[in-house]
Amino acid sequence: MTSNAVLFGELLRHFRESALLTQEALAREIPCDRSYVARVEAGARVPQHAFAKKCDEVLGSGGALGRLWGRVDWYPQVEHPDWFERRAQMDAEATAVRAYQTQVIPGLLQTADYARALFSRRLTDVDEVEDRVRARLSRQQRFLAEDGPLYLAVLDESCLRHVVGGPEVMRGQCAHLLEVGRLPNIRVQVFPSYCSDVDRPDTSLSLITMPKGEQWVYSESLERGHLINDPAVYARHERTYDVLRADVLSAPQSAALISDLMEGYGHHGQGPVECGDLDQEQLQRGQRRRLRGGRPRVRVRRPRA
Repeated sequence: MTSNAVLFGELLRHFRESALLTQEALAREIPCDRSYVARVEAGARVPQHAFAKKCDEVLGSGGALGRLWGRVDWYPQVEHPDWFERRAQMDAEATAVRAYQTQVIPGLLQTADYARALFSRRLTDVDEVEDRVRARLSRQQRFLAEDGPLYLAVLDESCLRHVVGGPEVMRGQCAHLLEVGRLPNIRVQVFPSYCSDVDRPDTSLSLITMPKGEQWVYSESLERGHLINDPAVYARHERTYDVLRADVLSAPQSAALISDLMEGYGHHGQGPVECGDLDQEQLQRGQRRRLRGGRPRVRVRRPRA
């Protein structure tokens, strides 16, 4: 049976040969390595969307490659690390995922630039980095689609302040969180740093509900994932998670905080202000917004000393 990658490669080869271009000539126009073009045409590599769109421009194919790329379900074509494969399969079927995350943005909410910067910290092979990025983005497709599964995420504030890839990447990541948080099936809430007395999980975790009602707790250690379907364990973590969601910032309050942090990342490449200065900074930004006619934001109340 012919794979989606092979069909895309054959169409690319057809348009390239019709344009009287060699693989090397097309690679120069993209630009990319000739080997990349060769592997895409052979169906040995799933292309990036930007590659498909650029090929349409260079080959004059009327947007056919970009449209095909958007219609194809690339999920079966990607490869995940062996230890993560089972979790990735669950994401392809789950009806609901509720996540708590510290330090880094969860994979289902990452932008391509953020994921690329994250993988580049420990991988030196560019192709391997791109493969990992593609695999990560493939998991998001179901959740970002119309009528996607329920996805609730509580992000520790450290996720937003831990800089990955630089201020521009973080600004884009914050903008992405605000965008996906408006989808009817996704809610993003922030656990602010000042809520030290609120009970929370000891580590990042996900509560996963499958189509037949199976419920799993997923967490990670350094180099492996852990899945538990013990009902008592699930019930304990579910209770902690539900109370946590009630105690942290609401979705609108979280969006206001994310927006302010995004603005901080955009100020001449500087990161957001430190936690202790956040109240004053938000007050100053609120005054500036009123002066320039901006819409009001939700004020985040913090306990007095």
